[in-house]
Amino acid sequence: MTAITPPEIETPELIKAKITSETARINWLELQKFYAAGSVVAVDLSLDLVDVAYAFSQDHSQQVQSWLTQGLVKRVEEAQAKQWFDAEQELWAVVIAPWVLVQDKPTASQLN
Repeated sequence: MTAITPPEIETPELIKAKITSETARINWLELQKFYAAGSVVAVDLSLDLVDVAYAFSQDHSQQVQSWLTQGLVKRVEEAQAKQWFDAEQELWAVVIAPWVLVQDKPTASQLN
């Protein structure tokens, strides 16, 4: 006899933990095809990348719209893309399909 396991309950904490585990540093050069498709969204440093990704993943449209209106979340602009390209910049990134959310937040070693 096999045990029946209950379906996984996805709490906000569990979803955020999954998002955190899927967040990584990536070189901007590797994101070029996503940028060309208009899929890369920049997240302001005043926001937590995981919180923004969670809002996107749960379709919290009012919160996302508020950030968009304030300019805290926006598609990467050409000037920024060029700057990151020239610097071969590494960014924090997470995929919340169809979007790639990025944040130019320094690592702890870059702050020292």
